[in-house]
Order: sequence, then structure tokens, then C-alpha cells
Amino acid sequence: MNKKIYDIAIIGGGPAGIFAAYYARMRKLDVALIESLPKLGGQPETLYAQKEIFDVAALPKVSGTDLTESLVQQLDLLGCDKYLSTSVTNLEHDNDIWYITTDGKSIDTKSIIIAIGNGAFKPRKLTFDYDPLLEENNLSYFVNDVNDFLDKDIAIAGGGDSAVDWAIHLDKIANSTSLIHRRNKYRAMESSVTDLNDSNVTQLNPYIIKDVHFNQDDNSKVDVVLKMIRSDELKTITVDKLLINYGFISDSKILHDWNLDLEGPFIKVDQEMETNLPNVFAIGDIITYPGKLQLIATAFAEGPIAVTRALRNLYPERDYFAHSTSLFEQ
Repeated sequence: MNKKIYDIAIIGGGPAGIFAAYYARMRKLDVALIESLPKLGGQPETLYAQKEIFDVAALPKVSGTDLTESLVQQLDLLGCDKYLSTSVTNLEHDNDIWYITTDGKSIDTKSIIIAIGNGAFKPRKLTFDYDPLLEENNLSYFVNDVNDFLDKDIAIAGGGDSAVDWAIHLDKIANSTSLIHRRNKYRAMESSVTDLNDSNVTQLNPYIIKDVHFNQDDNSKVDVVLKMIRSDELKTITVDKLLINYGFISDSKILHDWNLDLEGPFIKVDQEMETNLPNVFAIGDIITYPGKLQLIATAFAEGPIAVTRALRNLYPERDYFAHSTSLFEQ
């Protein structure tokens, strides 16, 4: 059986990548959407889930989570092949085909859109060894489904926007919520800290996590051992769920290995989002061009521009002047 060759592979599953995938499917193209994290949404979903975004047309304000849910619902109307928890390691070009090597499998495509934002994200994990079985049910670095925390005793570690936002949000459905932070002062927005102080969240600071293990009497729960900063004091809390929000590590160094024309950390593109490589485009926060604005609204426009240019390159005989109202047939 011949291996599938996509029309477009989109590297990056943030808002720009998701909408570009949807628009490409509107244009009847075969699309692969590749995301290094286990869920779509990019920075708005992983770093600012409950923060309000104000630059999306027709929406006075929207949270990162709500924006992601709407974008995914929109994409699912037409569908595409999604490769989650998949990191791209190499690109090779031969006979008009791009061969994308990932840490899981190879993906073949006629064109590529790079939409990796500020780089591929990986969560900052706990610095000590723990039983990997904990990650199957009790310990997580992402909120994949808020219902996993329903009526549970939960602890959240971190002091930035993401940790504080999730503590406030999840406490509305959890049985109890504790927020663990190494400092007495948070790095979150002042309004979020005010909401935290007005909530029922138990604030455990200044503490760091020294150990995590299954509870001896009930292995469906975990014991979280805390150490007070500048003290030998230890305390243990027992919870159903532990959510680690220490932030994410961003890496865009691999762009150098792909022989892309860069300006600092950004990919240089022309007015149609084309890079210096054949049929390789880039959109969103990772790109630069005269007048570039780092806005979600701008990225949403760049996706269709890149897709249309790719369509012209790949299938010059097609009619690519159709309006959106005539592209999507129920």
C-alpha cells in the first residue's frame, strides 16, 4: 500500500495552526496537524487557560480554553488527521515531497506550514524521580478535562498565571483545592491574585514539593510531601489529583537545522507567508515581516494566505477565488 502523502502538514496546534488546518480543509486539501503537546491549543490553552483574550473578531472577550474549544469544534466539522504528542525532529525534501521525521512516525507532505508560536513547548516537570504510574491517574502537567477534577481533593503547584487561574477555576468543581508555591508572592496578574484571595483555595506557601508517592492506606490517592523554604519543616497533604504548573520550556533552536532564513529567533516570510524553502510557509508568532503584529487576529489572517499560496503552487489549475460562503458545503 502506498503511503499517504498530505497536501499540507501544519506543524503547531495553537490557534493559528488549528484555523489554518480548518481553512485548508475548506479548500478540499488533505491536512495533517502536528502538535508536540498532548492537546491542541498552544499558549492560550496551556499557559493562559482562563485569561481573557480581546483581539478575536466578533468576541468581546474569550478565555484561552473557550477559544480552543471553539476552534477544535470548528475544525472537527471538516476533520483532519491530528498527530498529538508528536515532535518534529527533521525535514527532508526530495522530488517535490517533504519528509517529516517525528519522534513517533514519518509524515509525507507536499507542503508545510510552520505555526509553532514561540517554539515547541514541553512542561517543566518535577525535578526528582517518582513512580511513573502516578501520571496515569494522579499526577498531571495539563488539564485535559476539567471533569477529571470534579468532587476531588486536588493540589496545584506553581505561582504564575496558569497555576493561579486553574486553582480558582477548578476550586468551583473540586471538593477541596490547595495551591503550593515556593514564595509568598505570586507572579500572576493582580486581578487573579485578588480572586484567589477571595476564594476557598488553601494557599500553601512558601513550600516546595520534596516527594510524591501513593498513599499507603489508599493507593487511589497520593501523598505530597512539602518542605518549607529556609526551614526543615515538613508537612504532607493527601490528595486525589496533583497538577504541576511550573511553566513550559520553549525551544525554537531546531529551526536553524531546517535551513530556514531567520531574523533573530523569527522565520522570515514574504507577503504570502512563504519562507526561503520550496512550499514551506510559516504563520503566527514565529514569523517576521515588515509591519508584523504579534496578535491572534493577525495569525488568523496569515493562515488562509499561506494555504491559498500553497494551493496555487500545488494545484494551479484549480479555481482558488471562491469566497468562504461557497466553500463549505453541509
